[in-house]
Amino acid sequence: MRAVVVNEPGGPDALEVVDAPIPEPGPGEVLIRVSAAGVNRADVMQRRGLYDPPPGSTRILGLECSGEITAVGEGVDDGQVGRQVAALLTGGGYAEYVSVPLGQVAPIPAGIDLVTAAGLMETYSTVWSNVFVIGRLHPGETFLVHGGSSGIGTTAIQLAKAFGATVVTTVGTAEKAQLCRDLGADHVINYRDEDFVDAMRAADLKADVILDIIGAKYLGQNVAALNTAGRLVVIGLQGGVKGELNLGALLAKRAAVTATSLRARPVEEKTTIVQQMTEQAWPLLEDGTVKPIVHATMDLSQVAEAHRIMEESSHSGKILLTLV
Repeated sequence: MRAVVVNEPGGPDALEVVDAPIPEPGPGEVLIRVSAAGVNRADVMQRRGLYDPPPGSTRILGLECSGEITAVGEGVDDGQVGRQVAALLTGGGYAEYVSVPLGQVAPIPAGIDLVTAAGLMETYSTVWSNVFVIGRLHPGETFLVHGGSSGIGTTAIQLAKAFGATVVTTVGTAEKAQLCRDLGADHVINYRDEDFVDAMRAADLKADVILDIIGAKYLGQNVAALNTAGRLVVIGLQGGVKGELNLGALLAKRAAVTATSLRARPVEEKTTIVQQMTEQAWPLLEDGTVKPIVHATMDLSQVAEAHRIMEESSHSGKILLTLV
């Protein structure tokens, strides 16, 4: 099968489309013939050598996909064969076939096409587990998400709004700002024009929950933007890994800072996240309350260009790779 690997960390040209053996589904797993795969910031970090897959995992890139189940492993009902599904992966999505535990597989939401579904699982699972489970966002609270036009951002804006939060986001262009407003954001701050903490103070806003993809660069500002008993959840390190944390400010607000990743969590945890997320989010996709935002759909052979677009941050929403 065709698959994308990185033999030497580097730029987009380090991505290689190679011939690889079709995986065998293990106990509790299913084999999926991949129709499309989502491109995520974590894939870029892995390509650079900054985010290695967990021990024992495939070196093929790709954390989410959609496709059809073609075979099952021991302990899985043969009736699963033929189902069209979306899957949350530890790796392997940039390939024609991938094996994955059954608990990390979900049905395609009604009204969503198979290719578009490739960009749902990593994004929606990340937002659900970090904003609603770890962040404990409640109706009536204020939610701040950085990078509002990203795949994570466009999903977080819509879900937080659907669950009754006041939504604040940061973006870098006027076009991205308008997209976020169209998706339901109540306050959009262009970080190139103004400091987001100052802008929130001017609007008399304090964040109960912050979802941050930047990391060290925004640590102090994020704490300053928090409300009393606020929760800062860091899921990305685009702005560096080491920052100074004012513990006095944190104590004064009785606030919490959590850093999490989804990829390395045990199968049991991922299964619970997928179950809860699909129960809560899939009906919203099916009735049109939230919608997937796709920037571009590209063939697997264009994977290097897909990564260039991701690194430029010129996209809005998801970038998808097709394999059929």
